[in-house]
Amino acid sequence: MSRSRTPQSRTPQSRTRRRRVLVVSALAALTGLVVTTAPSASAEHGTAKTSAVVQKGLDGLVRDDGFPAALASLRDSDGRTSNYTSGVGDLRTGSKVPVDGQIRIASATKMFTATVVLQLVGEGKVDLDAPIETYLPGLVRDDGIDGRAITVRQLLQHTSGLPNYTAGMGEFSQWRHTYVEARDLLDMALKEKASFAPGDGWEYSNTNYIVAGLIVQKVTGRPIGEEITNRVIERAGLRYTYWPGTGDQTIRESHPHGYASDTPGGPVVDATEFDPSWAGAAGQLIARPSDVNRVLTALMDGRLLKSEQLKQMRTTVAAPGLPSGWRYGLGLMEIRLSCGGVAWGHGGDSEGYENRNAVTDDGRAATVAVTALPAGQAAAEHVDAVLDTALCAD
Repeated sequence: MSRSRTPQSRTPQSRTRRRRVLVVSALAALTGLVVTTAPSASAEHGTAKTSAVVQKGLDGLVRDDGFPAALASLRDSDGRTSNYTSGVGDLRTGSKVPVDGQIRIASATKMFTATVVLQLVGEGKVDLDAPIETYLPGLVRDDGIDGRAITVRQLLQHTSGLPNYTAGMGEFSQWRHTYVEARDLLDMALKEKASFAPGDGWEYSNTNYIVAGLIVQKVTGRPIGEEITNRVIERAGLRYTYWPGTGDQTIRESHPHGYASDTPGGPVVDATEFDPSWAGAAGQLIARPSDVNRVLTALMDGRLLKSEQLKQMRTTVAAPGLPSGWRYGLGLMEIRLSCGGVAWGHGGDSEGYENRNAVTDDGRAATVAVTALPAGQAAAEHVDAVLDTALCAD
């Protein structure tokens, strides 16, 4: 799920911005360990130069931007993995950051959801350019919103104009332990006006992927979490990625704690546990960073999608709000690298965690994560920069 800056982090709604900002001084007041703890690292592979620049980047995120923890996993073109950490995994105890610890990957889930939809396209069960009314008759209808005019492609591309249900979620403390159904989230969205006519603009909206998940359920007769598990997680050989079951608010395996605040300067809380049903097909998954790299490489090498569907996934449109040079495809972002060329990925933000990830055409992949949402644009750009550094280092 992305209620903050993924991918339109540079221009969030004011209400979202107010709710999202995590003040570094509040974290520092909770414990001095945030900015003073020594970094730790585990690099099984990787050149000395790459290891040094990635570690330096993570250390900067902790020291200068005040993130409690930063962690990264790199996969080279030969499939060798290097993992790095900095900061502390638990502000209360000062414990180390688990190497390659599980995190809530939030909107990175959209890659998985889009992959399932595109698999169904390849099987002839879904038409990208068919109205969503074909699959969900009468469901997406409200004043100025009509499922007969919105296509499946527009959902995956964020060009549908559907309003974002997260605008009405309120403060984290109000909803964190409440379970909701996908239909509840859609109902929340339909209380808002359409952002624009279908196809007339681009705006990031989690509602698009909630509807995509409902289409998958309608077409297959099975819930989106089960389809993601069978069609993506198992096929890609992901051992540490899972869809939390109903009522499961925890992170099952070794993980760094995530932190959030309802309001700027307000009390900082351990936000590790909450009910992820609020994210659903837009952002419910939990994974290790190394597993995110594995699914990225599985996408690019054709293990998950046929060539025609992968081509559609990588066909991009201009996306106002993304960093300069970035574009949006079908559940996948085209990311312009400082060293030339592009990479492909989809980051994610949730209370307590942010991650950025991408894979290059030659098979290099990287995932960078921090355990609080950025306090301001500069910190957000620094996370993006570490990802760029990891992919561009020799």
